[in-house]
Amino acid sequence: NSLMASLLRRLQPICKRSINHNYRIQLQQHRNVTVRILNDGESCFEHVQSRDPQQAEFLQAVREVIESCEPLFTKYKDYIYCLPVICEPERIIQFRVPWVDDEGHTHVNRGFRVQFSQSLGPYKGGLRFHPSVNQSIIKFLGFEQIFKNALTQLPLGGAKGGSDFNPKEKSEAEILRFCQAFMSELFAHIGPDTDVPAGDIGVGSREIGFLYGEWKRITAKCQGVLTGKGVGWGGSNIRPEATGYGVVYITQMAMKDEFNTNYENKRVAISGSGNVAQFTAEKVFELGGNVISFSDSGGSIIEPNGFSANNYEKFLEIKKHGKRCKDYARESKTCKFYEHERPWKHIGDNIDIAFPSATQNEIDGEDATSLIKSGVKYVAEGANMPSTHDAMSLFQKHCDIYIPAKAANAGGVAVSGLEMAQNSQRVIWSRQEVDKKLYDIMEGIYDQIKTTAIDLDRPNDYVLGANAAGYKKVADAMFDQGQPLKSWGSFGIAELQDNEV
Repeated sequence: NSLMASLLRRLQPICKRSINHNYRIQLQQHRNVTVRILNDGESCFEHVQSRDPQQAEFLQAVREVIESCEPLFTKYKDYIYCLPVICEPERIIQFRVPWVDDEGHTHVNRGFRVQFSQSLGPYKGGLRFHPSVNQSIIKFLGFEQIFKNALTQLPLGGAKGGSDFNPKEKSEAEILRFCQAFMSELFAHIGPDTDVPAGDIGVGSREIGFLYGEWKRITAKCQGVLTGKGVGWGGSNIRPEATGYGVVYITQMAMKDEFNTNYENKRVAISGSGNVAQFTAEKVFELGGNVISFSDSGGSIIEPNGFSANNYEKFLEIKKHGKRCKDYARESKTCKFYEHERPWKHIGDNIDIAFPSATQNEIDGEDATSLIKSGVKYVAEGANMPSTHDAMSLFQKHCDIYIPAKAANAGGVAVSGLEMAQNSQRVIWSRQEVDKKLYDIMEGIYDQIKTTAIDLDRPNDYVLGANAAGYKKVADAMFDQGQPLKSWGSFGIAELQDNEV
């Protein structure tokens, strides 16, 4: 024993020196990685990818922003230094949601809230209830939300949340119990000046009502902690319509500005059949356009000559009762139904405008090629990131106008911001007031993405314009708040690398 103790005493300084040396090497390597991130977008992406290699949707969103913003980083070099910070959420909350079905059986789902950036204001973003929900999808949605919210010019940060709960084929009582269980955990992380969730896929006015009722029961407060509420109890006029109306407004602005044209007699293809799709169609009809398609997860319906007023009313009535697109097809003699198919390959010729309004990555390269062959000149995204990287590239190359989701579908969060303002003031604005404010916000977004693209020598590149304009606004706020300092760009990097620990 004494011999072993003596040997250990002699080895201790050697081990200590070896540990210290290895620690210095590891720290040195970490610093070198940081330097590469601060000077190169691709290295930043590789760093993000190395941390979350399985999060395909999130990585797709990050890559799109980095690649499209290269002209910004080239012209205004300081902005690159925000990349490693802005790509990391400020906070990720994951929790279990146990709930009991009508048969008395207990189920457990996962709940998420990714609070991505509070640089511009309280966290703001929707809640999605869908079986596909995972951390990657919530992170991608939250990342996109940062820049979308920035474009509205309202003081809103970026966040997203949800659960892998599937509300379809659940009773109202089961949905109520799930919403109560979900809010029993989420309530601790939200508030009118902290984080204000809204609806998304699977979370409509009914679910918002259930969630809000539970939040009030737990907290004994009545505040604007959720948006998308009913107009009779704190909600805003035009909120359900806002995303669809906004998509139509900004596309109209671009068509008029660039080509002096409008919706009159234009043939319009729409995917999805929820709020976004329905109110996009409503505004298109109002402006003289002709809608020919809708879809859901069960398939697509196409009226080759367009939906008549009667057909559209019939479609809305069917959806109002929770039925599917195939149920409409059974009642229309002129409708074509394509089971489990997206509409893009089946819409025929002479299509002028496409509004993908269903879900992420619904349009791949083949779908985009079919749309282009159909004659589509104008594309604006109603859903979040509905186009794959290949589809985006094709639209940018072949379409006269392509407006990405960050700009095109910002109308929903814009009116959510207006709902927050009304809650704070204890007022309710009329439909006309809110619609006018929505139009003005979308006009401001169009002006931003257009002027930013021109400033970066890429006129009419609205993908660059949307990403760069949103990124600049957030980055400027981060610099002002010291997260990070602009001086990082001119810091003594070589000296930092050479210094000993």
